[in-house]
Amino acid sequence: MADKQISLPAKLINGGIAGLIGVTCVFPIDLAKTRLQNQQNGSRLYTSMSDCLIKTIRSEGYFGMYRGAAVNLTLVTPEKAIKLAANDFFRHHLSKDGKLTLLKEMMAGCGAGTCQVIVTTPMEMLKIQLQDAGRIAAQRKLMPETVPAGTVETKSPTAMQLTRELLREKGIAGLYKGLGATLLRDVPFSIIYFPLFANLNNLGKRGVEGPAPFYVSFMSGCLAGSTAAVAVNPVDVIKTRLQSLNRGSTEDTYSGVTDCIRKILRNEGPSAFLKGAYCRALVIAPLFGIAQVVYFLGVGEFILSFLPKKDN
Repeated sequence: MADKQISLPAKLINGGIAGLIGVTCVFPIDLAKTRLQNQQNGSRLYTSMSDCLIKTIRSEGYFGMYRGAAVNLTLVTPEKAIKLAANDFFRHHLSKDGKLTLLKEMMAGCGAGTCQVIVTTPMEMLKIQLQDAGRIAAQRKLMPETVPAGTVETKSPTAMQLTRELLREKGIAGLYKGLGATLLRDVPFSIIYFPLFANLNNLGKRGVEGPAPFYVSFMSGCLAGSTAAVAVNPVDVIKTRLQSLNRGSTEDTYSGVTDCIRKILRNEGPSAFLKGAYCRALVIAPLFGIAQVVYFLGVGEFILSFLPKKDN
């Protein structure tokens, strides 16, 4: 990779296309992950991922599984583009002075994870409210004792309504609630994922310089993604809880990362930090498997090849 001239526009296109395809495929599982992570003791509606998806379809219809998908599909293009392109950019420049060591690979992943939170934080903030709205509504119907007296049921807000409300009440900081937890999740994820993927992918290369077959890139992306996802799942639980604005009356609220950790340990035990880990692994594995196939097939480079080239 060090001796190749990277094309940033092509990398951005690759990351964007990969994100769109991946999110469309795995979004229902991501919705189940959010709802499982948010439910607390005494207000449990779902026993597992399959139970959550079945109950969601029954109460909200098939498209209920895609609550918040529009936000994700709109923002996942720049988010994935930044993440994948930034990692390539840092790897390229860190390898100029010599061999790309494991430490340098981890530094490149750290840089990529730090860059992506610019888009990830507001995207996750809005997505979580939309995904969890159905859980709150179902909780009010099935557990009326958890609803405060005099509560009026309101229609689920749209992404634009949420954005306007957050900007009006809290300014741009409202969209970046949970930024610290997002950094604590995405930076370690990228530090684990990118070096692991690169080394797994290298094992399947054809010769020293030849590219790995697409199925090797897919499997490497799946394995590296699921490993990194499970490793950072405790922080993902904290991030989800901090970014959720609406809760049942019996559910805890949190003032920050430390307060969230303390209350989860006290009220739900250490196992609560593994909530949604299975779902998260199922989301991230194909998401990054697909991403790496699109990326390494050079879809962006192929698209740009049709554009007229400037004469030097």
